[in-house]
Amino acid sequence: MTRIRGRGAGLLAVVVAIGVALTGCASGGGHADSAPAAAIELPPLSGLAPLDDPRGYEGPSTALIGGPSIAPLAPAPEVELPVTVVSKDPGGDREVVVDDASRVIALSLSGSVGELVYALGLSDLLVGRDVSTNFPGAEDLPVVTRDGHSFDAEGALALNPTLVITDGSIGPTDVVLQLADAGVAVVTVDRAIDAESSYATMQQVADALGVGEAAPALVDTLRQAIVDKEAEVAELLPEEAKRPRVAFLYVRGTAGVFYLFGEGSGVDSLIRSIGAVDVAAEIGWVGEKPMTEEALVAMNPDIILVMTKGLESAGGVDGLLAARPSIALTTAGQHRRIIDVDDSVLFAGGTRIPDVIDGLARAIYAPDSLSSESPSA
Repeated sequence: MTRIRGRGAGLLAVVVAIGVALTGCASGGGHADSAPAAAIELPPLSGLAPLDDPRGYEGPSTALIGGPSIAPLAPAPEVELPVTVVSKDPGGDREVVVDDASRVIALSLSGSVGELVYALGLSDLLVGRDVSTNFPGAEDLPVVTRDGHSFDAEGALALNPTLVITDGSIGPTDVVLQLADAGVAVVTVDRAIDAESSYATMQQVADALGVGEAAPALVDTLRQAIVDKEAEVAELLPEEAKRPRVAFLYVRGTAGVFYLFGEGSGVDSLIRSIGAVDVAAEIGWVGEKPMTEEALVAMNPDIILVMTKGLESAGGVDGLLAARPSIALTTAGQHRRIIDVDDSVLFAGGTRIPDVIDGLARAIYAPDSLSSESPSA
């Protein structure tokens, strides 16, 4: 088995703000029967009747995310090992030799790493998954996370993995890295939160699996799929003066603190892709930081995006507006224009990006096309 050298002592679990948000809302239950959400079939955007003025629509919506629309590479690329790759550990880069990828565990809060293994046509190599990993057949894989975001090292080792690929968002990070002491190759890749980071992560995952030459074709497919989806969305857009002003808020329960997500969060690129106005960009908001009540009222978004489980924890739209008077004072609050999005896909990155763009566009520009069954209702 592969031995990994050079891991520094005392590594701490590092969770970036995206990870913090997803940790708070990730699906619970680290059980083998934790099944991914069923695939959703949606009609093409070209068949929808868009709103004349999406700023004036009344009522909440749930963004339905279809797909995965990008099929895995076929035929599957041939794995060529051994390979030496650079692992992006929190304590610094280190070289890892991978000589066996026959039993792979992929780990990320959003499920993006497992989804990329699937997209590369190599899902047959997976022997375990995190609770968020969602692709056809993933429900048959044992879950190696507890409460959606805590790594079950004992359960993982029982699967006899030869390779663990992680983006560092599931921890404790030092526990994941300690699998190397048991002879398991552990490779940390960058988090895929938007298109550009996804392209880099695709290459890193492919390299770790010994199929590095297959990554450029998948990157090109994703790049074109995003361009094509943005062109579809453009047909739904109203005149520029009627483009809705959108804010993404991370909310949890009825506590007074909530976060606004801005530049570099991944949400910013999605809002650009759907042709809406990003209120965070208007004020130069970078990253994910607490938002004050007064500032949110001053920003006055037409639409507020939230994660589905966060909205549920706040008691739905009624509970959210009752607990957060500042949200109720915005145009979005007055119109109850709260759109919730599945936690496990909003920040998934990778080949799900076109699907998320599609789902957000439906909820914003053609909400009447969606099912009335919504946790936000």
